[in-house]
Amino acid sequence: MKHYLMVIVMLFSFVTIAQPNSNSDIKNGSISGRVMDATLKQPLAYVNVIIKDKDQKVITGGITDADGNFFIDKIPEGTVLVDITYIGYKTVTQTVTLEKGNYKVNLGDVSLSEDAESLDEVTVVAEVSTIQQKIDRKVINVGKDLTTAGPTASDIMNNIPSVNVDQQTGAIAMRGNANVQVMVDGKLSNIPAAQLLKQLPSTSIKQIELITNPSAKYNPEGMSGIINIILHKNVNIGFNGNINVGLSYQIEPKFNSSIDANYRNGKLNFYGSYGNSISDNVNVGRLEQVQTNLIQDIDILNENDSHLLKFGLDYYINDKNTISVFTNQNFFEGGALVKTTLTDTNNTSNGQLQNIIGDSKNDSQQYNFNYKYDIDEGHNIELEVDHNIFDQNGETNNLFSGNASRPNFEEFTGIDRTRTTINLDYTNPLSEKAKLELGLQARLFENTIAYNSDARVRNAAGNFIPTSTAFDYTRDIYSAYASYGKQLEKWSYQLGLRAELVDVNAFAVDTDLSNNTTTDFPFENDYFQLYPSAFLTYKASDKNSYQFSFSRRVDRPGVGQVNPIPEFNTALLSQFGNPELEPQFTNSVEANYTRQLEKGSITGGVFYRLIEDEINQVVIVDRSDLGSGRVILTNGNFDTTYAYGFELSSSYRPIKWWSINASFDLYNQKQKGIAESIDPTLTNPVEGDINVNTVEVDNLVYNFRVFNNFKITKKLSVSAFGLYRGKETGLNFEVDPIYLVNLGMRYSFLQDNRATFSLNFNNVFDTQEISVLSERPFRQQVNFEGEFKTIFAGLSYRFGGGKYRAKSRKRRDNDEKSGGGFL
Repeated sequence: MKHYLMVIVMLFSFVTIAQPNSNSDIKNGSISGRVMDATLKQPLAYVNVIIKDKDQKVITGGITDADGNFFIDKIPEGTVLVDITYIGYKTVTQTVTLEKGNYKVNLGDVSLSEDAESLDEVTVVAEVSTIQQKIDRKVINVGKDLTTAGPTASDIMNNIPSVNVDQQTGAIAMRGNANVQVMVDGKLSNIPAAQLLKQLPSTSIKQIELITNPSAKYNPEGMSGIINIILHKNVNIGFNGNINVGLSYQIEPKFNSSIDANYRNGKLNFYGSYGNSISDNVNVGRLEQVQTNLIQDIDILNENDSHLLKFGLDYYINDKNTISVFTNQNFFEGGALVKTTLTDTNNTSNGQLQNIIGDSKNDSQQYNFNYKYDIDEGHNIELEVDHNIFDQNGETNNLFSGNASRPNFEEFTGIDRTRTTINLDYTNPLSEKAKLELGLQARLFENTIAYNSDARVRNAAGNFIPTSTAFDYTRDIYSAYASYGKQLEKWSYQLGLRAELVDVNAFAVDTDLSNNTTTDFPFENDYFQLYPSAFLTYKASDKNSYQFSFSRRVDRPGVGQVNPIPEFNTALLSQFGNPELEPQFTNSVEANYTRQLEKGSITGGVFYRLIEDEINQVVIVDRSDLGSGRVILTNGNFDTTYAYGFELSSSYRPIKWWSINASFDLYNQKQKGIAESIDPTLTNPVEGDINVNTVEVDNLVYNFRVFNNFKITKKLSVSAFGLYRGKETGLNFEVDPIYLVNLGMRYSFLQDNRATFSLNFNNVFDTQEISVLSERPFRQQVNFEGEFKTIFAGLSYRFGGGKYRAKSRKRRDNDEKSGGGFL
């Protein structure tokens, strides 16, 4: 019996020893590596890496970063399966055993080959848009649902969190501030942002990046940050492309079309695109000055015809050397017919009519050269030269009738603008978890404006005289940056510093052509500035991550803000620039939290800005005609102020056929400015009657928007978008809330759903209008109604059947970062 007991004890002890203890004997391991394209020998970003047990049950997982690297820890010891999957590629599965002496496994480079059979089933554009929060940016992946919102980039921007587009002017703002840089594929353009957004077809957009707190590697312009629009670049083997046509209508028709194509064979890839936008736009408004009893009715018809072409070539010399060149050519012709009627409500027969007939033409060319040398994997040096040329000529006829107090006059404006940017970037992965980036940049900008008018200005004697103004403005910027990032288990950080030397020279000459007397306005501003940045991320788990960032930025005055030549002239309002305007500087901190849900994700964030030498609006009384009630808008520098805000956005799919993208944002900025006023009841006012007021306001703005997509069948989807924008308070005005609902549908057909028909109905309930109340310098009510209730129909078709993708060239202002901006 004792022998039996001894055997049982021994067996029990053996079994006990053989069972690992959950607290001490089971050890966690890690698996790391890098995923590469087998054909191009290039890293693949955002590849799924899934860890499973021997029964195919998922244990954990992750995705590769922008350089193709992945690191997954807390994997229990034993044998596991590593599935590496990416859409359009064949899945690779490797078996790994984590055991004593082998708890940290590095798979090295794992090559994925493209799946020729599955590629035909992959559509170029996803059905549903998604929102991703990265360390230094929010990325909106534009799907077919979002492109249904309208034919151009301008049309879909109001669907994007934190972004607003002025429906009157096309001006874009982010986080309630218009000081934002708009880039296309990481490149600035000489084309005005409002014009550029209306020329880019929405179907050509792959992603929209909102870089609200850019690192030191980026140009520091823009208090609100950078909006970077990434276009599709078809680089498949063979001949491939897309065709799009669209028509929208309410009062006048608006037509757009585009085609993009590529041909790649061996080491050469040729690509090109053409897009046009031909539109007539009607806008009707009324400006009423309550105290002066003046009413100005405005009827505007804009006729715009634009064409945008792009041609490019990539030459893959070998695995280490790549040369890329491309050119953008833009041609724009615009005409405007503005009819204004100025009426005195106390004497309706005492009316003044002004017809403004304007024609404008501008051409823009961009030439880009890029050379990249790969020293080793991830270790490279890159040279890029980008040259922009912009030429514009405009003519405006101002015709007066009725009880006009002034003669007709003509205005001629010519603009020549060049921008040259030279970048030299160096990247060195010091280790698997650390990276160093260095760079030099030169930006050379020159702008020349010539203006002539035969009777716009009234002299001291009260006579209207011919004048001319020549304005030369140059700004040269030389900068260097350094950035270092490192990943430490769940923590990662990136530190950067950018140094810039700026040389600004402006010279304006105003000539009275009646006696050939001239007045000079020289201005110089040279300064040196440092722009530090810091990013910190903490990934608490696969579902929870936190980001914190700091950066210093600058808002250099734009050409329009410093140009002393009038932007526009009407009976009651004119706008001029201020050549002596200096830059404003912003110190910004931001914190974000992202929660991954089972059926989506949610991101919340807060930010705070301290703004030095704030640039803001100045409203002054027109001293050349004090009794007319006419005011002039310009800009000036003010004291230090602040802004703060909160944002919440979410992508969620409650059920298989219903997806939601929703966002709420709230911003507050303390603003200071100058507004002059004058008693409108004075019969013959003099300059001493002008009151100069310093105005301070707290502008609290909030927006709520929600985009719903419903997949009815495999081929048919419908969408509903709603927007509410709260009241906005400026230094001299209050804008009433705006709310609207848009409905859309799209239907895919033909083989592999190569064709898509879209139909969209904007402002369904006809609620959208612009209503503004101004208290300074006179009480004024302004109302505008544009073509907001439009119907749009579009058709797109994808052709070609390439199987392999070409090596993508680097976008230096568009390197996606994750893991603290390091990898």
